Amino acid sequence: MGRPRQYDLDDLLAHARDLWIGRGVDGLTIRALSSASGASNGAVYHAFGSRDGLLARVWAEEAGRFLTFQRDQVAEAMREGDATAALVAAALAPAAYAKDNEDGARLLLAATADDLLTSELDEEGRTQLLGLQKELGALLVELAEALWDRRDRAAVTTVRHCVVTMPGALLLNAVRITDPIARHSLGHAVRGIASASPPRSAALKH
Repeated sequence: MGRPRQYDLDDLLAHARDLWIGRGVDGLTIRALSSASGASNGAVYHAFGSRDGLLARVWAEEAGRFLTFQRDQVAEAMREGDATAALVAAALAPAAYAKDNEDGARLLLAATADDLLTSELDEEGRTQLLGLQKELGALLVELAEALWDRRDRAAVTTVRHCVVTMPGALLLNAVRITDPIARHSLGHAVRGIASASPPRSAALKH
């Protein structure tokens, strides 16, 4: 048999993104993308390697754009010299992103790179997700240093809770990601966490 017919990757990704947004992550399958795009199952497999590769690629495309946006939000707050405001800006970045792209923000909050790093990924997909993890990790360390002059595990994990865990819990469960009550709650919760340096890892064992 010959190689599957080649389809435009950007076109496949656009169809895949629409499926994820419209049907949820469980609705994005090789078969569903084949049906929506007109590409054969073989062509979709050839493009992404597996369903896990498909999910990772769709999420990573959105995450790359979002991380650039989030860094800009943090940099603007940092210019004022207010580390707490920078942490709040990072936490609220999905809500700000959702003002122009709510579907994209909802897709982002539905998963993390950790969720998508599976044994079924090809090398390209793994490299892409690890690169995004590294980029996010650098931002978390930068914020921990600005807040508490620390870069240990406890400090960085605390920042991660503010920037990743809490936005997912509060914003994704609101009627809309831009919901003012969810944003208010998140912003004040993050400010409260930022007000005290977290216990060091050794102290957490006692």
